[in-house]
Amino acid sequence: MMLNKLDSLASAKEPFLFFTDFKASHIEVYRVDELATNDIEFTFDENFTYKKHNASLVKHPISFHEYKEKFDEVIENIKAGNTYLFNLTAPTRVECEHDFKEIFQLANAPFKLRVREEFICFSPERFITIEGDQISTFPMKGTIDASVENAKEKILSNDKEMAEHVMIVDLLRNDLGIIAKDIKVEKFRYTEIINAGDKKLLHVSSKITGNLPSNWRENFSETLLKLLPAGSISGTPKKKTVELIESIEKYERGFFSGVFGFFDGKDLQSAVMIRFIERQDDTLIYKSGGGITLDSDAKSEYKELIDKIYIP
Repeated sequence: MMLNKLDSLASAKEPFLFFTDFKASHIEVYRVDELATNDIEFTFDENFTYKKHNASLVKHPISFHEYKEKFDEVIENIKAGNTYLFNLTAPTRVECEHDFKEIFQLANAPFKLRVREEFICFSPERFITIEGDQISTFPMKGTIDASVENAKEKILSNDKEMAEHVMIVDLLRNDLGIIAKDIKVEKFRYTEIINAGDKKLLHVSSKITGNLPSNWRENFSETLLKLLPAGSISGTPKKKTVELIESIEKYERGFFSGVFGFFDGKDLQSAVMIRFIERQDDTLIYKSGGGITLDSDAKSEYKELIDKIYIP
């Protein structure tokens, strides 16, 4: 039913918001006039004004031992040729004195979504944009503390980070090739500064474009489903890696690492649902992680998982 709603609204050029879980098995769609009554708010604003705040999180991450067991299982599967790039994530219990409405107002991020008091995300990562008939995707792979001396040069010259980024660009290029023509990598490994709470992070992204058939709005759901799950938060090869994610992570990602998007009646903006807090009964769970390759170091990856737990 939701897929039909996606296609009917898009073909009628009626604005709507949608969001999907990681597996794209649960999709919710809301016309703009349905958002307030459902207590949902969102923003897509890359030019937002950064505001300082004092909101913080108390983190209770899984132990390094528990993480290392999962990490080692990923490495075994890489050595066996079952996966080459694996996005390993974990849930972390957190404490925060603010409710989701307050966090939504405080968080500094270009792409934000709050669904009642169920979950909130403040993502720095675009998924796809469609302007006219051109589709673009922006895989983000590679993170370093911006305060590190020569941070940009270090991350761009890091062989492990380069290998990981090349693999995800190749995956996303192939994904776009399923639905579009004239695929191009327009920008390769450019850097952006992201405000991450009490520090700044440097992220590495690329931009890939292609041309869609002119009737993409009538086939919106088919176009979307062929691209999901998002490659940057699953891995490659995608199908096998997604199967392994379920068996190795041993928890439900739910809407974390799904995507959300806004169709304005003509064009589409969307983002990957990372930097994500979920309410489970009276407990707050922050879900985070990072890409694992054969060259990854368990301690560094564990630190990255924890570093990504913040309110920007």
